[in-house]
Amino acid sequence: MTSRLSRRDVLNASLATAFAAGLGLIPTGAQAIPLKFGPARPFSWAGLVARAREMAAKPYQPPYRPSPEIVEQIDYTAHGKMRFKTDYAMYVDQPGAYPVSFFPIGRYFPKAIRMHTIEGDKTREVLYEPEYFDMPDDSPAQKLPEDSGFAGFQIREFKSRADWRSKDWAAFLGASYFRAIGANGEYGLSARGVAIDTAGPTPEEFPDFTEFYIQPSSAEAQPVVVYALLDGPSIAGAYKFVLRRSEGVTIDVENALFMRKAVTKFGIAPMTSMFWFNEMNKGYQLEWRRAAHDSDGLAMWTGAGERIWRPLVNPPRISTSAFVDNNPRGFGLMQRARDPEMFLDRWLNYERRPSLWIEPIGAWGPGSIQLVEIPTDHEDFDNIVCMWVPKEPVKAGDALDFRYRLHWNADEPTPATNLARAVATRIGRGGFPYTRRTPAEVKRFVIEFGGGALDQLPKDVTPTPVITPARGTVSSIFVETTSWSKNWRLQFDLAVEGADPVDIRAFLKNGETALTETWLFQLHPQQVG
Repeated sequence: MTSRLSRRDVLNASLATAFAAGLGLIPTGAQAIPLKFGPARPFSWAGLVARAREMAAKPYQPPYRPSPEIVEQIDYTAHGKMRFKTDYAMYVDQPGAYPVSFFPIGRYFPKAIRMHTIEGDKTREVLYEPEYFDMPDDSPAQKLPEDSGFAGFQIREFKSRADWRSKDWAAFLGASYFRAIGANGEYGLSARGVAIDTAGPTPEEFPDFTEFYIQPSSAEAQPVVVYALLDGPSIAGAYKFVLRRSEGVTIDVENALFMRKAVTKFGIAPMTSMFWFNEMNKGYQLEWRRAAHDSDGLAMWTGAGERIWRPLVNPPRISTSAFVDNNPRGFGLMQRARDPEMFLDRWLNYERRPSLWIEPIGAWGPGSIQLVEIPTDHEDFDNIVCMWVPKEPVKAGDALDFRYRLHWNADEPTPATNLARAVATRIGRGGFPYTRRTPAEVKRFVIEFGGGALDQLPKDVTPTPVITPARGTVSSIFVETTSWSKNWRLQFDLAVEGADPVDIRAFLKNGETALTETWLFQLHPQQVG
């Protein structure tokens, strides 16, 4: 991974306007002037795809950066003082439409992204005006040129809500990043248009959404449709996003991608999140809180129908895991921890962060779900990446297209109610818990399963454990119920040699019938103990 903007900066850029509105800092009176637009031009999805194809046949041209010497002065503090006036939000006076507001450019978002509105088969560009933003008279942004453009945009809540000026439910900001809130009303992890050479032998590439075309909703229950043009050194592409606001948010994605160059690793439907620690891997020396993470595991529903849960780890070094599959039914980074007492944090609301589930539409063929885990010592930076990587290498001149649906919600859209879930993973010194006779190299795993088929298991039946480590010796296997819940605990010791990571699989069954999802884990032997 290359150096990247602090996730705190991105969050604050999105939340600054909401905070200001809550304090009454944003004007809420009659609109002084309407947005200014350029001339009408023809627009169609087919035309946008044709443009992307033509761009890919030409040398890459970096996005326009207006007045770099001025933009560099718009630092974190100055950028935070620039707040879009919601009276000027696009579609604010249009019945049935969600208002759209814009982010200003600055040191951390220096590229001018062109914004357009769609009216029938025509589109018009939104022209930048400093009057759209509330900012101090001495702000360096006052000196920006007329063609500065915007850094991104956010879709606000419907105008029937009293808090629409301070609440938004989807935002596109920075490179090809975008995010949405879940059922609990919070932002958390982000999605990306595409991932290129993430955690590979060559530097990671971050293509940009350079133009957006927004088609407003016709009613609160109807979608907002967003079209985008993607451009980067190795790729050009066209995207169509159909965004629906319901309990959480769903986004249907369709793309047409054209390769300028071959790439080592081509990631589809990528998402980025943060996992610092939880009860499994923290000591009191690390933090007083019990946990700090936006996501705590990767859930997968394979093409063969297997349900898999892989707890996230904060590894000692960059680690990439590949889960080979064919036509996956779904996968996503989940936040299953929902009890505030698991975090003890009054301000960050980790228990309310959304889960993001990817539902492929159509056959994706063979490939792998790849999980990249990057060491971190703080919660400010995203350190988790997940994506689908096709089996066949991507070459220069290739044309690809993928369709999928993103579910931003509290849980998977179609959970396996017949299977128990792995609700806790704990690791410690192996052997009998009240002695130190076992060497520290032997690890004790305690996996707790709950719900699903285990709740209906007859009292005289004990589940059979199935444990498969990539290497090492398993011993002291024990299955028991807990005295305080209906959950079952699987305990076992694992003795391994060497410092290389060890992948482990485990589940419980009755006869030949699986009772639980498959628990996967990657142990870094020298990290836990």
